Amino acid sequence: MVDGDSEVPRFGLARAHTFAVEALDAHPVGVEVDVARGLPDFRIVGLADAGVREARDRVRAAIVNSGLCFPQAKITANLAPADLRKVGSSFDLAIACAVLAASGQAPAAALERLALFGELGLDGGVRACHGTLAAAEAARRAELGLMAGSSRAREAMLIGGLSVTVADTLEI
Repeated sequence: MVDGDSEVPRFGLARAHTFAVEALDAHPVGVEVDVARGLPDFRIVGLADAGVREARDRVRAAIVNSGLCFPQAKITANLAPADLRKVGSSFDLAIACAVLAASGQAPAAALERLALFGELGLDGGVRACHGTLAAAEAARRAELGLMAGSSRAREAMLIGGLSVTVADTLEI
């Protein structure tokens, strides 16, 4: 295992799926993360509120404290569509998994058929978020599985025809 602040040898692009929840509606959000050569920087773009922009700090700490390597590189996370307002911490898990996939620490193919919905603790723990039931229904409609924090996984399991993966930590 590499030190949490060591250079990651691979640079690339990865995509993950999540949802922006407004009341009872969940809107699909694509998370695109590019890890590129350049001065270390981590930006989140795509009409993100302050809570989403704070994901930079939660994601970095969660990756390092999970014994994984946070890339010392130029990282851009795009939350698309750019005209849909993103609010809250439920994007953390998708951003972190896309960072790990883009840096070669997790398989990018595993993210193709899975929506990720959860807040990260600084220790790498995955916390459930409000709106999990709406995200679960939207994941089923999109023919995706759902990975969510364990305390709300039972809610998601109420949606028939949905594969639910419980995530307690970011460790892979």
